[in-house]
Amino acid sequence: MLGVVGNDYEVVQNRDAFSFFDAIVGGGDGILYETAGALGKGERIFITAKLPGYIRIGRGDLIEKYVFLTTSHDGYGSITAAFTPTRVCCNNTLHAALNNMTNAVKIRHTQNAQERLKQAHKVMGISNTLSGQLDGLFNRWSQVRISDKEVLRLVQQAMAPSKEVLQNVLDENIDEYSSHFLNTVEKVCEFAFSHPTQQTDTTRGTLFGAYNAISGYLQNVRTYKSEDVKLKSILFGSGFNKTQSAFNLCQEFEKRGGTVFEMN
Repeated sequence: MLGVVGNDYEVVQNRDAFSFFDAIVGGGDGILYETAGALGKGERIFITAKLPGYIRIGRGDLIEKYVFLTTSHDGYGSITAAFTPTRVCCNNTLHAALNNMTNAVKIRHTQNAQERLKQAHKVMGISNTLSGQLDGLFNRWSQVRISDKEVLRLVQQAMAPSKEVLQNVLDENIDEYSSHFLNTVEKVCEFAFSHPTQQTDTTRGTLFGAYNAISGYLQNVRTYKSEDVKLKSILFGSGFNKTQSAFNLCQEFEKRGGTVFEMN
């Protein structure tokens, strides 16, 4: 149990979160608790459990599979469980929702034991489905070539902070780019073209590498005000949205090539 100091309601919430996870981990099949902790002053707790096996890209680029659970004492009274594949060599969490399928499930604290077990089975179903789909997809992407100029266009579109900025990117109105946006794009591209984890057979000049570069920047380079802010951004906020945008663009690039970056 987490050593989190809080009021009685918070302690009950923490126990609820663990009891829900027990329904997943207690099922066996090689699923193991790995990490647990608290952020801030204990207002948010998180737990991860490692699933058996790997997503293997090429010969030896491994992606571990996790179920991540978090709950916060913010009055909303819910637990969120999500499938989070993580690339071993650089600890990038490669979130993705495929075919309009979410990677997460929200569970109310008020649900009874039977309902929680059903939700646990739903989480495992999501994890198994996404794991199988991502295995095939990432392996294909590791064989798809993408030029440096195309990577730049992907980064510009995926990292656009608003519809107005995205439209300027599509119109190539470079004079309208803010210095902050230009700086962000430069940092992502620097990671994409020079970081050691981007120089492997599966990432160098590949579509998988382009996708990994954006998730890698958001998780390992970008600075956040706190670990709690980082967690919320990467898993549920703007960081997740940008990673998903990059994922969607990569899916289209696989189908259409560089024309995906042209104006519609």
